Amino acid sequence: MIIKIAIADDNSFLIKVVKDKLSFFEDFKVSFTAFDGSDLLEKLQINHNLDIILMDIEMPNKNGIEATEIVKQKYPHIKIIMLTVFDDDENIFKAIKAGADGYLLKEVNPKDLEIGIKETLKGGAAMTPSIAMKTLKLLRNPIEINKEEEKQDIILTKREVEVLEHLSKGLSYNAIADNLIVSAGTIRKHIENIYKKLQVHNKLEAVQKAKKNNLI
Repeated sequence: MIIKIAIADDNSFLIKVVKDKLSFFEDFKVSFTAFDGSDLLEKLQINHNLDIILMDIEMPNKNGIEATEIVKQKYPHIKIIMLTVFDDDENIFKAIKAGADGYLLKEVNPKDLEIGIKETLKGGAAMTPSIAMKTLKLLRNPIEINKEEEKQDIILTKREVEVLEHLSKGLSYNAIADNLIVSAGTIRKHIENIYKKLQVHNKLEAVQKAKKNNLI
């Protein structure tokens, strides 16, 4: 059985690299390529007789995550593997939420790409090992993921931001108190309020979340 594949990537050199990897296998056929999400959707209107799409994430006009969501709504029979250089938690989560069936890094070798495509078509989920570990971590800590919309809801006072900035430099409560000319007890109260607002339990989590939300 011939497996019909489309590749969506805005980099023509990387499209060629992927095509070269697929060319090792006689049962793979590249039906067409697209240079961004919009181009892909237009070409799917003409030909959606596909088995799988290898989808880049960072593309102009419509990125891979946006395109994945639309493809999954319109053509649910088509499997999608994200094929990308991005292995950060946010992109992994957004891709899975959009309906991606697998997530591989572009450095994948031809054999692992073949295995990933065939596993996905059988109902599995192709994932680079490092991505699989990150996905497990995301599933274990859903609270962090689901707070995407809460970014705008975190409102810190000017003083709380100052305290956080000092915390991020590794200063002790007493040192922060001296710098801000207040008591250590006042600093503890500020930090208690910061923890409540950020919904964290320690200094490291507070600083990480503040940076992620561009608060410091």
